[in-house]
Amino acid sequence: MFSDDDHHWMALALERARAAAAAGEVPVGAVVVSEAGELLGAGDNAPISRHDPTAHAEIVALRQACAATGNYRLPGATLYVTLEPCAMCMGAMLHARLARVVFGARDAKTGVCGSVLDLPAVAALNHQTAVEGGLLADLCGQLLREFFRCRREQIRARRQGGDAGGEQEAGAGASGAGDAMQ
Repeated sequence: MFSDDDHHWMALALERARAAAAAGEVPVGAVVVSEAGELLGAGDNAPISRHDPTAHAEIVALRQACAATGNYRLPGATLYVTLEPCAMCMGAMLHARLARVVFGARDAKTGVCGSVLDLPAVAALNHQTAVEGGLLADLCGQLLREFFRCRREQIRARRQGGDAGGEQEAGAGASGAGDAMQ
């Protein structure tokens, strides 16, 4: 179902997800690739560090790709992302007129490509984007689960150390890949 090129690009999106995790962000990464196979944009999650709820990996990658092409539309392009897109991100992808979206792990709480909703399947929308999920899903999901396991351990350690938690923790209540919110 997925080509060698698909695996290559998702591996690059996973690198971006690892960079997000290293920065303390939920580990989600995305890349946008032209129809000719050229990398147009790459992004990792950054809503916490940028104080910007729209700084999801997909949006960051789309902004780079649009700047690189000098166009807000990306016909023929494919976006690879490690986690099933949310409504905001899928909406932006539809507006960008992407040909295809490929994601890794499903998101049972905010995913709109079949998990919570199926936004790309709404025939009334004026653009249709092909969506395929499950590419390197185990690796993508494991990265998210490990991130949230470590986050929960840090919170427990702070609470046991006397800091009852006046600090706000991003993603602190999530319990796994399906619970991951960007």
